[in-house]
This record gives sequence, C-alpha cells and structure tokens, in this order.
Amino acid sequence: MITLTKEDGPADLDGVTHLSIGVSWDPTAGSSGGVLGKLRRKTGTDLDLIAVALQGGDPVRLAGLDSLDPMGNGSLVHSGDNQTGHGDGDDETVTVEFARIPQNITSIVFVAAAYKKGSSFQKARNISFKVYDATGGNSQQVADIWPSLLTQDNGCAVAKAVRVGGSWKLEVINVTGKVKQGDEHALMRFAVSK
Repeated sequence: MITLTKEDGPADLDGVTHLSIGVSWDPTAGSSGGVLGKLRRKTGTDLDLIAVALQGGDPVRLAGLDSLDPMGNGSLVHSGDNQTGHGDGDDETVTVEFARIPQNITSIVFVAAAYKKGSSFQKARNISFKVYDATGGNSQQVADIWPSLLTQDNGCAVAKAVRVGGSWKLEVINVTGKVKQGDEHALMRFAVSK
C-alpha cells in the first residue's frame, strides 16, 4: 500500500497494476432561493475528470468528456459523465491498467475542470479527488486531495503518472489554473503544462 501526498514527491507504483482516480462534489444552489435555487439544485454543477495520455510532451489520447476508452483496449477507462454531482461516492472515475498502456505513452495527467460553460468550482462544494490502488479488484484509497474552495480557477491538475523505464511513478500535483471552457485544446495545453 502506498500513501500519497504532494509533499512526498513521486511515489513508486511497484506492485500497483490498476490505479483509479475519482472526483466527487456536492452541487450548490447558488445564492438565490425560489425557483432559480430549486433549478440549480436539480441541475447541479458539472465538473469533468479527464485523463490526458502524453507521448513525450504531446497529448495523444483523452479519456473523459465523450471518450470512455480512448486506447480501445481497456487500459485507460472513464466511468462516464456525471453532469450534476448528485449521488454518493465518486461522481466520475478514471481507471488505468498499467500493463496494457501502449509503450509510446510516457505519462498520464489527470485533470478536473469546470469545463462546460456555466460551470465553475465556485458552484460546487466539497470537491474531493481520491486516488485508489485498485490492484486485485479491491480498491484501497491511497490519497485524498482537497483543492481550495477560494480559487477563481476552473481547472485542477490532480496527479500525474509517469513511466520510468519499465515501471510507473505517481505524483500528486493539486495545482489549479484557468481552462477556456468548451475548448478541448486549452484543456490539453493545461495538462501538458503540468
């Protein structure tokens, strides 16, 4: 079992064959009550968890949004888009099976973003990123990352998995920044910069 914090730096993932990262959040009603408040509570806030697979410094695959299995072999799988934050547990997850990741992929950056227009971190509460060692079919939480609720940003680079020779390392990043909403290339540039 590994336990990850940003301060620890990269952790060896020796023995970890499957890794999952999940994002969860609670939608807020905003400052208005009445009909608008009820509508916001019903529709919720849409945060998106995206994994960007890199070949060197070049993004080549994206898991998330409308791409659930971008490698086509089950090695990088997204759970699907939760557009409201309603429900218990993680609202969206990405699972990596390291042995099946193609050799040309050198790193994977996990980003959460208020990507769609009208969404923002300020419209969500209790945002949490959880990292799980999912080896052997049992998920064991190894990190819990809480980004600041005071940020005006709408993107957070959560973690980065890096191939080192024949093994992988995982680094908790937890760095926020601005992502142009609705712009997939801006999202990829944000991931590459981390």
